[in-house]
Amino acid sequence: MGHSPIRKPKTTESSPGRLRNGTSITLMTTGVSHICSHQQVDDHRKKRKPHNRTYNKQKAKRIPRPQASEYDGPQSRFTNWKNGKTGSKRVTKSTIMFMADSSPKTVLVTGSGGRTGQIVYKKLKERPNQYVTRGLVRTEESKQKIGGANDVFIGDIRDAGSITPAFQGIDALIILTSAVPQMKPGFDPTKGGRPEFYFDDGAYPEQVDWIGQKNQIDAAKAAGVKHVVLVGSMGGTNTNHPLNSLGNGNILIWKRKAEQYLADSGLPYTIIRPGGLLDKEGGIRELIVGKDDELLQTETKTIPRADVAEVCIQALNFEEVQFKAFDLASKPEGVGTPTKDFKALFANITARF
Repeated sequence: MGHSPIRKPKTTESSPGRLRNGTSITLMTTGVSHICSHQQVDDHRKKRKPHNRTYNKQKAKRIPRPQASEYDGPQSRFTNWKNGKTGSKRVTKSTIMFMADSSPKTVLVTGSGGRTGQIVYKKLKERPNQYVTRGLVRTEESKQKIGGANDVFIGDIRDAGSITPAFQGIDALIILTSAVPQMKPGFDPTKGGRPEFYFDDGAYPEQVDWIGQKNQIDAAKAAGVKHVVLVGSMGGTNTNHPLNSLGNGNILIWKRKAEQYLADSGLPYTIIRPGGLLDKEGGIRELIVGKDDELLQTETKTIPRADVAEVCIQALNFEEVQFKAFDLASKPEGVGTPTKDFKALFANITARF
């Protein structure tokens, strides 16, 4: 019996194509080999049927990923109250900023047991939707004087470690601490002359207005505080100012040094230097701002404590007054128009120190 002739195996069919360098390739079909030109390859591709699945070019169009400037937050879950279904939405920068701006600021008032500090503390407490208020006083007696609430901390600004807890988690700081000269006993105003003053041991301006305020500024920086409002005093440009002679304390010199330390700290700051403080009603006078003690050469060089307190609080709300310093006084009651537009008032401030 004869053997059948040996047949060559048929070549497996392969897909048409060409090499990446553009040369033609040999297409192997069933038992046939031939050379395919570029045009033939292209014609063959055009004749190929698309995949069975539906192909919608419009739907398949790739949407570019949002850039950081367009989107800067994670997805958040939300519920559609009309149909009860849940989904997700993008949290944009503007949304985050709105949420941050609408939440109350935590504000610490140091020296909140003093005459001006008490007013600031009380005003902030009356605005709970805007501020979470804290106070810092030196003694338990001072704490009870302003209500004894749990948000009032006891600490000594001369001891940096004792004030640290009060600064944790705050957004803004209002510094109203100051050395207070005491009148020596035995002064009789009927006999004429001037009273003499002294400072208690450990309570000289160098210790309170310089070291104490420096400790507060350092604590604010360590805690990441976003804004520091410091209340100083007019007269600091004159080293021979009469206030410096009280008790030989040089109080304005040490205050000025603390102000400069704050300005150099890198923290957003507002330095307010009021004129003579009056225990009068606030909100009924026209306020005036100035610089470099120019107001001391005029008749408008005093201001009610209540107005100083309001300016401290308003300064927290306007970026225009950050990294600025200004003198502050008021016109006499009944003269001018009571100040209500603080944005307009602050627009007049140009000095950084």
